[in-house]
Amino acid sequence: MALFQLFNEIGIIEQLSRTIMEARLPKGLIAPHFGVLNHLIRVADGRTLVELARAFQVPKTSMTHTVAGLSKHGLVMVRPNPNDGRSKCVWITDEGRALRDRVITDLTPEFQELLDGFDVERLFAILPVLTDLRVFLDEHRNAEAPRDREFRTQA
Repeated sequence: MALFQLFNEIGIIEQLSRTIMEARLPKGLIAPHFGVLNHLIRVADGRTLVELARAFQVPKTSMTHTVAGLSKHGLVMVRPNPNDGRSKCVWITDEGRALRDRVITDLTPEFQELLDGFDVERLFAILPVLTDLRVFLDEHRNAEAPRDREFRTQA
C-alpha cells in the first residue's frame, strides 16, 4: 500500500536523523529531551506537563520523566502553574535555549553533507507538502492514543 510505504519512509528518515542528532547531544540527553526543548521554543514555554504529554502523544508519566531529566541538567525549570497553582508548568532556561541552538549549529557538517550530496531543490519542494501533512495529522489525531488493543498473532 502506497500510504504505508510513505509513512515507512518517513519513519526510517526519523530514525536516521535521530541517530545523527543524538550524536551531537551531551551525555545523558536523548532525542525526546531535545524535542521538548525545541517544542518549548517553537510553540512557547510555560506549558503544563499534560499539554506537553498531549503534544508528544506520550503518557504524562513519560513526559514527567523526560522533563525531570531536562530539569536535572538545568535546561528547564518546573514551577507551579500561575493560573491555578495546582499543576506544574515547564519553562526553558537560558541554558536550555543555548543548548538547543548549539546542537543545531553542531549539525552543520551533516547539513552541509546533505546540501553537497542531495538535490536540495527537490528536498525543499516537498517541505510545504510535509508541513500540510503534519498539520492535517495534528488536527485529526486522537487526544489520547488507544491503549486497550489486544496483542494478536496470526494463527
